[in-house]
Amino acid sequence: MNRIYDLVFFFIFFSTPLLAQTEEEIRLKSIPDSVPVVIDSLYREDQFYVGLTFNLISNKPEAISQSGFSGGIHTGFTRDFPINKRRNIAIAAGLGWSLNSYSHNLFIGEDDNGETIFRSLTRDIDYSTNRFTAQLIEAPLEFRWRTSTPETYKFWRIYTGLKFGYIYHFRSNFVQPDNQVVQTDVPELDRFRLGATFTFGYNTFNFHVYYSLNSLFPEARLNEETIDISVFRVGLMFYIL
Repeated sequence: MNRIYDLVFFFIFFSTPLLAQTEEEIRLKSIPDSVPVVIDSLYREDQFYVGLTFNLISNKPEAISQSGFSGGIHTGFTRDFPINKRRNIAIAAGLGWSLNSYSHNLFIGEDDNGETIFRSLTRDIDYSTNRFTAQLIEAPLEFRWRTSTPETYKFWRIYTGLKFGYIYHFRSNFVQPDNQVVQTDVPELDRFRLGATFTFGYNTFNFHVYYSLNSLFPEARLNEETIDISVFRVGLMFYIL
């Protein structure tokens, strides 16, 4: 009888750890190897954007030309509103900031009566700098098409639309030896801006074009000719999710 008790004790003593180990292995196998991926079927492409552009002046009088580098930097945020079930077609609205610089030979000054002077700088005039800069608050409105899906953030895109803006700071700067003319208050300047935009690209890097639909100085004249200059910007736009 004692021998039987010894065998039972031996079986229970050695089988208990094995049973516990087996239960632990079953528990561990029931735990997934990774966290399940949650797919958001109602995703939006809300984006921060940063742009770098080369700025050109178009529709300028024959006496006006650009010289040196003219560029701009643009940044902001857009809110995405998908309009189809797949959510690859959307309307977007946003708010941004823009800084643009233009180097040219259009002198902007002021006479003794406070009237604005517009004059073309000829080659016989010695000067080192003649440019104006503009800082704007902008509101883009875009129609968007893309190849996006809920599973990927890398896709082709075509965005086109309008960009509304307001120039809250304008500065014209003319520099020559022992003389500098700075003009910030130009009544002829149309501070409200409207432009058409087109953006095409893949993932972060995108080709971007902006064309102004209204003139910068609609009331200004140069040699009895209207200064009906507009702005054309071309460059790269970077989107950050």
